[in-house]
Formats: sequence, structure tokens, C-alpha cells
Amino acid sequence: MKNSKLHFISAVFIGLLLLAPSYPAAQIDPEVDEKRNKLIGYMLGKQLPSIHYSDKQVNDELAEAAFDLYLKQLDFQKRFLLEEDVEYLRSYASLIDDNLLRGTIALPKAGYDIMASRIDQVERLVDVLMDSAIDAKDSESMETDPEKLDYAVDEGGLKQRWRKILKVEIMNRFLDLEEEHLAEGKAVDQEVIWNEASERVSKRFKDFFNRLHQETLQDHYDRFFNAVARAFDPHTNYMAPDRKEDFDIHMRGSLEGIGALLREEDGYIKVVRIIPGSASAREGRLQAEDIILAVAEKDEEPVEITDMRLRDAVRLIRGPKGTEVRLTARKPDGTKDIIAITRDVVQIEETFVKYTVLEAQGAKFGYIRIPSFYRDFEKSRYGQGRNSTQDTRDAIVELRNQGIEGIILDLRNNGGGSLVDAVDITGLFIDEGPVVQVKNSQGMKRVLQDDDDTLVYDGPLVVLVNRFSASASEIVAAALQDYRRAIVVGGQHTHGKGTVQTIIDLNENIPLLHLRRYDDLGALKATIQKFYRVDGGSTQYKGVEPDVVLPSLFENLKSGEQYLDYSLPWDQDEAVKYDAYSDKITDLQSIIDRSRARIKESTDLLLIKEEAARAGKRSEQTVIELDLDSMRAKREEEKQAREKVGAHYGRLEEDELEEAAVPDEIPQSPESDPEEDWIADLAGDPYVTESEMIINDLVQLLRK
Repeated sequence: MKNSKLHFISAVFIGLLLLAPSYPAAQIDPEVDEKRNKLIGYMLGKQLPSIHYSDKQVNDELAEAAFDLYLKQLDFQKRFLLEEDVEYLRSYASLIDDNLLRGTIALPKAGYDIMASRIDQVERLVDVLMDSAIDAKDSESMETDPEKLDYAVDEGGLKQRWRKILKVEIMNRFLDLEEEHLAEGKAVDQEVIWNEASERVSKRFKDFFNRLHQETLQDHYDRFFNAVARAFDPHTNYMAPDRKEDFDIHMRGSLEGIGALLREEDGYIKVVRIIPGSASAREGRLQAEDIILAVAEKDEEPVEITDMRLRDAVRLIRGPKGTEVRLTARKPDGTKDIIAITRDVVQIEETFVKYTVLEAQGAKFGYIRIPSFYRDFEKSRYGQGRNSTQDTRDAIVELRNQGIEGIILDLRNNGGGSLVDAVDITGLFIDEGPVVQVKNSQGMKRVLQDDDDTLVYDGPLVVLVNRFSASASEIVAAALQDYRRAIVVGGQHTHGKGTVQTIIDLNENIPLLHLRRYDDLGALKATIQKFYRVDGGSTQYKGVEPDVVLPSLFENLKSGEQYLDYSLPWDQDEAVKYDAYSDKITDLQSIIDRSRARIKESTDLLLIKEEAARAGKRSEQTVIELDLDSMRAKREEEKQAREKVGAHYGRLEEDELEEAAVPDEIPQSPESDPEEDWIADLAGDPYVTESEMIINDLVQLLRK
């Protein structure tokens, strides 16, 4: 930065500081290592530009992007900050690049102080509002889209915003209770129900503010670092140590711990479900509905975890295989028990390949679901650990032995994973040849190939995708489409993530100037390459367009690379030589025409198409009327839509191992078998049904 520019910015910055509102300084967390955070910031500023695919530099433009992302994660719904707070914080924006390169980090502390002050203020406002009568009869409306809202100008504006927020919450809870009373045949006393709804909302917000007060200064630093990383592109992230641990768990599909599904409830850590076959299941005493009060490492002093954040409690409970953890648990009857459990490997079955045989029109079809492209890279060095390629291979062999006439490969909601497995799984369906091209920022390109000429399955194949099929899923779908090896079926397009990331352990990349040891610095997930189909087109931004397009509930959902901030653009590269199959899909247009004809006759798919159109209109109506009759009518409309369409048509799984020992779930009833449940769901899934029809069409055409 030129000296004149630096002097100008410094003068403006000092002026803004003199005019800035006064915020009480939050107490600095003694566990925050300022030198460690400065080092992380310095490493981001120096290392990211040299390794990232985009060739972006740490300059004023990137600083503004980082500030934009930081502000969104600080108060996206605009429920806490005032306009003057935003202007004050904005004074730091143009200095982010200079601060990073100098190893001086100022914005997170400023944001932490302001948010701590505003959270206290809003908590007092909510207490006052809940103590006063919120009138359900006043006719008014509320904008629900944060993008269309401005920040409140003053405390009065903030109070009015929260009054409406609380009113909506109470009304929704009132309608819930009203439905419960009617379903149970109880009398509906509106005043009694309104009071109960108010009490429940009050309790909910007490828990909400309690969680907000547990936010630490280090949390704000970590989010700031992530905002800087995401300014390069949406898939470049800073991962604090606990997030890195969760990422590793997701990739390998297992963790070392006790095998209990946990959630935070009323300040307590409650057991939701015990994983069958886990250490907890073998020990036998820890049960669903138990509350864990304290955690101890074998004979050490127990640590109280009441009112502790879930992710912090989970870190205490997790631990290496073979070590002992002692849990002080309170049973539902009030008794306490100290339960010693020897930790072990917990397999997260929800992440693994599943398969079954489906029967339709007198024929058998194989169905394989790949939830993610997982691989335990650590164990794979020694030929151990599960991976999605071997599990898929085993599934294909078993299905072939059962005499199936075609396979549906379901990649819906598969967000990607191991690039190695994407290539190898594609290779199960082709003789050999290139699968994907990978190019770095210098233009150097390599082609990842299937070198194994063993064809595990050569029969009719359909690949099912949706808006949430991304990355490695798109590689597989695109390659099988380009080879004319499979018919790709789904919505208008897939997610559009055509980039490759690498994990950089910051602990192994400390500059020589910083020789002292620091606590775990975390890791950096950085985009280093872009991949291209064998025909030369990128899947980045545009995604994969299916051969057969089916109506989708997600048609109007703004989900995909094209809706993400600072995503990389689409481009075209040269094709590589590959031999497409001429005998696997002989008349694609005929298959498309037949499918279109069936869609017009399909009650399920027509309902989905109609509901998608209605959902699109509803998404544009972001202003809601705050009166019970309007809200009741809207709920009834949505209920009818759910009943018509069904809950199993492409549900997006959002829980990504973020704050639970394993994904947070509602426990199954004793009579319910999860294995039977997912298979039963397939029978009513119109996308699977249509895929069976498409395979049947393909079989008939091949027989001609």
C-alpha cells in the first residue's frame, strides 16, 4: 500500500474511532493466545495466495470480501447490530489485508466487544417484552428475508424488531399447542394456550441467550479466519482444531469414542440414542434419555459439563480407542450412576454404501446408495480401513449374484469426498480410460485414469442426482454420461462444485521466524485445482445437466455454486481422447421421450411439479402477516402440500457432524428397524420408480 494511501486511511480510521460509539470492553479470555492468532492470520495472508487456484492476492478487494463474509456470520439476520455498529466495524474493513500481512488482528476483538454488548442489551429487551403483554390482535406484518432488511437505527427500532420476532414465535407455538389439544380431544382455551406458548418461548430464548453467552473470543477469531479463507472461494476454509477433527471423522466414516448420539437440552447434555455394537452398547448401562453431568478420564477429577456447549462436552467424551472415560449420568428416575466405558471405534453406518434388490414389472433391479465418497486415508496406507470403492464393488458383486437386470446408482445428496474413490468407482463401470482432468493455477493439467481393465458391471445403469449432488458425485455422473455408459436422471442441474481441495496442517507449516511451540493451530482447506470432464467442460458453477430431467421440489431453491458468494466461474478446456460406448445407450432420445410421456401420467411427479411452482411463489412472499388466522391458513396449506408430496422425496441432510459425537438424530421407536425403514422408503420414491422404468426401457431397446 502506498504511503499516501496509508496516511489517508489512518487519518480516516482515527477519525472514526473518535466518533465511534462506546462499547464496554468484554473481558479477554485468558485462554486466548494473541500471538498464536497473529501467527494464524499471518500464515493465511502469506500462504493462501501462493497455493490457491484463483491467484487472488491479499489486497483491498479481498479485504472487502472478507469483511462482507465476516459481517454476515456475525449477525446475518440483523437482530443485534445497529447501523452505527456496522459503520464502526466497517472502519476495519480496508485494513484487513494490511493487518493480516503484519500479523496484527483487530477486527475479531472489536466484533466480540460489540456483540457481547448488544447481546446483553437484547436479552434485557426480550425480558421486558416477555413480561409485557404481546397482543395477538394487532394487525401488522414482518419482513423475514434478512437481505431485504436494514440494520436497526437505534434501540427503539431494535425493540420493535424483537417484539415482532417474539410475536411470531409465540403465535407459532400457540398454533402447535392448539393442534395438539385438538388432536387429543382437549378443550381449546385460547388464553390458557397463549400463556403456555409465551412461557415456552420465554424458556427457549433463555436457553438461546445462554448459548450466545458461551461464545468465546477465540470463536470470533476462528470465524474471522474462516471469512478470510472463504473470500478466496466458498470451499476454502480455516478449520479450528475441533472442526478439523469433525472433518476427519466425516471423511473416514468413523470416530473413536463411546458411540452415543447426544444433544444439548435445557443446559444439559442428553443421550439421544446408543449406537448398536458401540462401546456404550456393550457396557450396557448408559441409555437414551440419560443426562451426562460430568466427565472424567479414568481416575482423574471429573469435569462438570452442565451448561457447557455441546461441542466442548463432546471433546471431553471423545478419546483414543482403549482409553477409559467415566461418565456421571443422571437417570430419568433421578438416580445417579458413574459409568466407566472403554472407548472404541464407532462406525457411522449412515455414511456407508447401502444396497438392495428392487422388483418392478416382473424384473429385478439393483439399487446402490452412496451417501459420500469416504476413505480412511490413515489406515489405507496399511491396506486397512473402509472406503467407498470397495463397498460399492462388494455391493455390485452381490447384486449380480442375485440376477439383477440393471442398477440404479443413487448419488442424491452426496456432497462428495475422496477424489480417488470418484475415479475408482467410475472405473467399476467402464473398461478403462480417462475419468477426469485436473488443472492447477499454472495451467498444468493431469488426467486421472481408470487403469484397471476389469469391468465389474457392464449392464444397464441409471445415475440419480439432485441439486445437492456435488464434487466427486459430479465427477462420477459426468464421466458416466460422457462415456454414454449411464443415463443420468434428476433435477435441472447438480450443485456445480468443480474444484479440488487439499488439507494443509498449519502446525507443519510454521514459518522459520516463529520457532516457539503453539497450541494446535488448526488446518486450512484450500482450493488448489479445478477439474474438467473428459469432454473438456467444467462442472464448476453449472454442474451436470441430467439426460432425463424430472420435476424437483428444489427447482426454485437458491442452492448451488451459482448462488454462493465468490464462487469460481465456469470455463471450457480441451477434451481428452476417450472411447464412448456405442452399444450401451442406443437411442437416448427415445428414452427421454418415453420418460416425458410417463411424467405427464404420473400423479406423484405432477404433484411435485405443482408443489415446486407453489413453493417458488411462496419463496418470493417474504413478508408475513402477523395474525393467527393468516398463519393458521398458511400452515394448513403447507401441511396439505407435505401430505401430498411426502417427506421422503429427496430430503436434504444438513447435519454434518458439527456439534455432536455423531450426527444428532431422533431415536427410532423400539418397533422401528432403520434398515427396513430406508428400504420401505424406496417403494414410495417416484424418482426411484421412474429410474426403474428407464432401465426397463433401456433393456427393451438393447434387446431389439
